[in-house]
Amino acid sequence: MVRQTFLGLVAALAIMAEPVLAQQTPDSPKEPATTISPNPSGSPTSPDLIVAAVKLQSGFRISKLIGSAVYNDQNEKIGSVDDLVTKDGSQIIIAVVSVGGFLGMGNKLVAIPYDQLHLEMNKDQAKVTIPNASKDALNTMPNFTYGG
Repeated sequence: MVRQTFLGLVAALAIMAEPVLAQQTPDSPKEPATTISPNPSGSPTSPDLIVAAVKLQSGFRISKLIGSAVYNDQNEKIGSVDDLVTKDGSQIIIAVVSVGGFLGMGNKLVAIPYDQLHLEMNKDQAKVTIPNASKDALNTMPNFTYGG
């Protein structure tokens, strides 16, 4: 019994030690960074890609809009952005807004034309406003459903 326990312990230690043996030491040489050099046809010849940092002066990250609260022009919360729908993957045409419900239960999805939304960035948070809207008005709209 003691022999079995000892052998099990040795096997477990051997398994745990294996990844440590495979790690590189801090003194091991590092591979040089590669860049893409186009061939005569203009397409990249290397699968490694280096992307330059770009700073935009304006614009909104979609990830910051999804889940954002939606307000009317009286600063009353009337829903939240559930999704955004694009046309041909190039232009957002519809904002899917979740209205009603409590803690995500019993809510209703409605489609709002994206050009009716007013977007502002306040620090790192998006504020979405639909002028002249109310919870009641959104609740009377037809349900939005995703096509199959």
